[in-house]
Amino acid sequence: MASSIVSRCSRRAVRTITASRFMSNVPENTVYGGPKPQNPNQRVTLTQLRQKHRKGEPITVVTGYDYPSAVHIDTAGIDVCLVGDSASMVVHGYDTTLPISLDEMLVHCRAVARGAKRPLLVGDLPFGTYESSTNQAVDSAVRVLKEGGMDAIKLEGGSPSRITAAKSIVEAGIAVMGHVGLTPQAISVLGGFRPQGRNIASAVKVVETAMALQEAGCFSVVLECVPPPVAAAATSALHIPTIGIGAGPFCSGQVLVYHDLLGMMQHPHHAKVTPKFCKQYAQVGEVINKALLEYKEEVTKHTFPGPSHSPYKISSNDLDGFVSELQKMGLDKAASDAAASAEKMES
Repeated sequence: MASSIVSRCSRRAVRTITASRFMSNVPENTVYGGPKPQNPNQRVTLTQLRQKHRKGEPITVVTGYDYPSAVHIDTAGIDVCLVGDSASMVVHGYDTTLPISLDEMLVHCRAVARGAKRPLLVGDLPFGTYESSTNQAVDSAVRVLKEGGMDAIKLEGGSPSRITAAKSIVEAGIAVMGHVGLTPQAISVLGGFRPQGRNIASAVKVVETAMALQEAGCFSVVLECVPPPVAAAATSALHIPTIGIGAGPFCSGQVLVYHDLLGMMQHPHHAKVTPKFCKQYAQVGEVINKALLEYKEEVTKHTFPGPSHSPYKISSNDLDGFVSELQKMGLDKAASDAAASAEKMES
């Protein structure tokens, strides 16, 4: 009886292991390869960010939206990858960040989570997903973590309702990054993408709002498009890291958009939405354009693909049999073309 039970348990264990192997989302070796499994022990944590902040070590943040950019960000050892609602403009081609939905953001979040195994992952709450009530804010934040695979969320603004939303999300056990200064989701009120903190009242408001977000429990605050002295004051007043974007060199860290810093896109729309403060560390867009033109030319001239990029072979015997079968099917021209193509590949 005991041996029978052990035998059944063993068979179940084997079936479970086999099922787990075939249900894994990490593909076995194929012609395309595949992502490596994430190791949670390698992930940058809030504790590590706080340690860097205490030591005065700058924090690096890059905004990315998909698997390839996440892999690059990961490989470079960037501390934080922000999946920003700026995907609305950079990826989807809109003029503002307002149109993108939470479901669309979750697609970007999941792609980034598959590609970046080291950086802390922060997902933006898009416009319309946290303003109505604290319940809506918490529900949206939960989805970003559970369905998007993020470690934290970011929300914009410092109105009392948004401070309350941030506090409620933190109390729900979710890490929150705040965002003050130019808040793109508020362009209807701001009158466009306008820098903030350029007069006394506005500058004081930036600092006060940042302090209120800290009080709400945010682990960091983004300062966007404010004068360097204002960013320096906010950074000095806070006990949490500030992440600057167009805010000068006195923040605890910096963030730029992946496409912007690489000079990725050479298109009038992207030129329109690329901010003045962005430094381009490469001209990747020019390299891409050149490569696409070369590809088009080689395909047009029938020089691609050549033998070195046509790796899959059929033996002479199988080719002869294949040609014979084509002839039996009445496909004489197809048989002739198959034989001729084999001769060309050999030459």
